[in-house]
Amino acid sequence: MRQEAFIARHKDEWDAFEAWLVARGDSPREARASRDRWQGLADEDMPARYRRLCQQLALARSRGYSPLVVERLQALTQRGHAVFYRAAPPQWRRALEFFLSDFPRLVRGLRGCLLAAFLLFTVPLVGSFVAVQVQPELVYTVMSPEQAAQMEQMYDPDDDRHRIGRESGDDLQMFGVYIWNNVSIALRTFAAGLLFAVGTIYVLIQNGLMIGGVAGHLQAVGHGAPFWRFVAGHSAPELTAVVLAGGAGLRLGLALVAPGRRRRVDALIEAGRIGAKLCLGIFAMLVLAAFIEAFWSSIGWIPALVKYAVGATMWSLVLLWLGLGGRNAAAHRPAGAPDAP
Repeated sequence: MRQEAFIARHKDEWDAFEAWLVARGDSPREARASRDRWQGLADEDMPARYRRLCQQLALARSRGYSPLVVERLQALTQRGHAVFYRAAPPQWRRALEFFLSDFPRLVRGLRGCLLAAFLLFTVPLVGSFVAVQVQPELVYTVMSPEQAAQMEQMYDPDDDRHRIGRESGDDLQMFGVYIWNNVSIALRTFAAGLLFAVGTIYVLIQNGLMIGGVAGHLQAVGHGAPFWRFVAGHSAPELTAVVLAGGAGLRLGLALVAPGRRRRVDALIEAGRIGAKLCLGIFAMLVLAAFIEAFWSSIGWIPALVKYAVGATMWSLVLLWLGLGGRNAAAHRPAGAPDAP
């Protein structure tokens, strides 16, 4: 093949590969300008393109093509090798990138399931709260009289204790209790999706009714102020994590109910893989919520204004993190790249 025909045949592919290298971090200054030139090319296709480029370099050398052609192909293969076989980042950096970037992108990828989980959780919560305000005795449909009395004692505004929202135990002990309780609820919500999503739907509605009923009862009997001061600080990571677990559970159930063109087992494996990654972030959120609940939320002498300001800040941070995290992330190793030798 003549050199001119060889260049004409492969030039577009070389240009696209070069633009992809730039956009993946090979030359950060040019990344934005090059994105349109390779947009639509999947990362998974690039290892095969890289191997073809190596073959084309070998052909150009064996056929004695112009040094300019050979030098360009050699430069592209060297840059491609640097991208595909770059050293793996330290574990701490990979973990940080996951929580700051990958996890929010996973969350945004489940918009439909998360919206459904949000409604299944918040509508019963709000409905239960309002219903108990109208008919206080309805609280006994979600808890026993003994449990209601226990809640009233824990959030009694006339109690002079310096701790609210708990009966006994020091901060460290309660930290462990809160972690166990929160994580068990989230895992139950996620795993229940294996029951064709019905289990997750039930757990979300049940938790919404319970939380709304408790809040409504305490508000109705005049114990609302201590309760709101207690939950303000940790509610953002805790409630958001429950909704995320519900979204992951619904995605799991959807893979069983409507696998699409894939085999049901393949759809379930993919949903389980995504859910497992989500559970890592959910676990971190619940540990943070338990830490705040044990060491901050239970302090009774802190003014309500401070508690509410911290709570508003936490909600803002969580929503900004999940909404914006990873949108301008640095390039990462392309999916499907060949393993380093």
